[in-house]
Amino acid sequence: MMKNKIYYIIEVANTHGGDIDYLYDLIKEFEPLKNEFGIKFQPFKYDCIATQDYNGYELYQKLYFNPDQWENIIDKATKTKDVWLDLFDTYGVNIFKENISKIHGIKLQSSVLYNYEVFDSLIKLDMSDKLVILNIAAQDLNTIKEIINRFQTIMCPKEILLEFGYQGYPTLLEYSGISKIRILQEHFNNRLVFADHTDGTTDDAIDLPLFVSELGISIIEKHVMLDNKETNYDAYSSLTPNKYKQMVEKINNYHSLLDKDFINEKEQDYLDKTIMIPILKNNKQAGDLLSIKDDLCYRRSGKTGMNIKEIEEIIGQHFVLAKDKIIGDSLFQNDFRKATIATVIACRLKSTRLPKKALLKIGSLPSVELCIKNSLRYDDVDYTILATSNLPDDAELEKHTFSDKVLFFAGDPEDVIRRYLDAIQNLNVDMIIRLTADCPFVLKEILDYMLNQHFITGADYSGAKEASVGTACEILNVKALKNIKEYFPNANYSEYMTWYFRNNPEYFRLNIVNLPSPMVRNYRLTLDCPEDLEMFNYIQNYFEKNHLENTMENLFEYLDNHPEICTINSKLVLKYRADKELIATLDRETKMHN
Repeated sequence: MMKNKIYYIIEVANTHGGDIDYLYDLIKEFEPLKNEFGIKFQPFKYDCIATQDYNGYELYQKLYFNPDQWENIIDKATKTKDVWLDLFDTYGVNIFKENISKIHGIKLQSSVLYNYEVFDSLIKLDMSDKLVILNIAAQDLNTIKEIINRFQTIMCPKEILLEFGYQGYPTLLEYSGISKIRILQEHFNNRLVFADHTDGTTDDAIDLPLFVSELGISIIEKHVMLDNKETNYDAYSSLTPNKYKQMVEKINNYHSLLDKDFINEKEQDYLDKTIMIPILKNNKQAGDLLSIKDDLCYRRSGKTGMNIKEIEEIIGQHFVLAKDKIIGDSLFQNDFRKATIATVIACRLKSTRLPKKALLKIGSLPSVELCIKNSLRYDDVDYTILATSNLPDDAELEKHTFSDKVLFFAGDPEDVIRRYLDAIQNLNVDMIIRLTADCPFVLKEILDYMLNQHFITGADYSGAKEASVGTACEILNVKALKNIKEYFPNANYSEYMTWYFRNNPEYFRLNIVNLPSPMVRNYRLTLDCPEDLEMFNYIQNYFEKNHLENTMENLFEYLDNHPEICTINSKLVLKYRADKELIATLDRETKMHN
């Protein structure tokens, strides 16, 4: 019995009327149904199930088969089906015991659940490989729980299944027990069995089992009878072989739909034929980033090309355009290439407030090397460059590149934009991750997020709206930086490179990133004063002592839990944020005009 398929229990009950030939014909009629099918019989004996004064006693005598007959019945049925027994009395238990190796499972009606003669006889048998169906009609939830625990604890069967549905004449739809399904599913993990007893001549006899199968019921019990012989008992709710097969076919056809692929080939084909292929609404040049929002429009054009999901995917892999494209063009895979990215770390030794701060030790490393070490954690970066001036005072920085993976460049002392462009001149770099060596605790997690946002928006410049000073970075497109340099041949304030972008939103596509809240703190992590150095050494000594990497989680966990460390430099302010005269000068001198 597989959990992901419908399993059918063919309920013979007493349609045979005590005629064993009828029963053999019924077994034979249903032989073609194999695999996920069981067949259930009701062995009982008149004097074990009733007293002589009971009004149904004579009927029970008529329906009785002896043990030899039951053995033969079971042998015939096991050739094509799992055999189940519906047990009502100790005689039925004995039939089960004598044929136990051939029996797949047993069922106990709700009226038998407290028959301790039956129960005590069953607990003497090995039930470890048997399934037990407990019909819980008219039992409340607490009683059901008690019954399950009792049978599971004492009988220890392979599995207990709960059956809902009772047999009445007639059993109306409203009494079919469908309302129990959700409640039973919520309260119990047991698989459920639906025993359907609706009028076998109606459409409901097929449609109701179909309905419950779609509600997660994978086991259907249904009465059957022959259509060429008279049936005097249990006929009301029974299906003839042809109608039973119709029910099975219909349920299987509908239920199989649940196993179909989430996306079928027909709907995929329909989408492929009808989806609008994005086309460019702006001319774009080789090396440009592409903005989904600003560079594409959606029209039915008859053009072939990449759909929006494919474009989003390739942009998400940090690709730029490989060739010039014009308005109205669609896009193809070969229109893109992987972007070349460089981390450029600007560093000088001219600091006045904290002389040669880049060489001051933070833990076991100079500040500049700790910055480089942490920047080397960045993914998707092709080059890491330490860029200083060509003045003799800065020459010793060449000894502090930390790794042979890091390139050293000495260039213009004052024009930082010129220095950046010269540093990457022969490397065909598309964009720069801008860092300064006075920020030794730059965080990979923030860079990863910002870099993805930079490509998604097709930005020229990306910077964080809020972040702990010294943990984030800036991302600059080389084309945009060259445009700034062309407009400002002498970029006198290029140490404050940010202003040249943020002060000119009409010329550049700016992406001021709202970082997720876990990435945002109000700590000061830039090295400019003795207090900064003191704080940084507390952090780095803790990391080195505990063999921790400079991850965002480790850094913020330490600072969040040690407020006394954060207060060491918390009163210091950044000059470019507090000096109104400097701010006014930068606003004026970095503005581009037509």
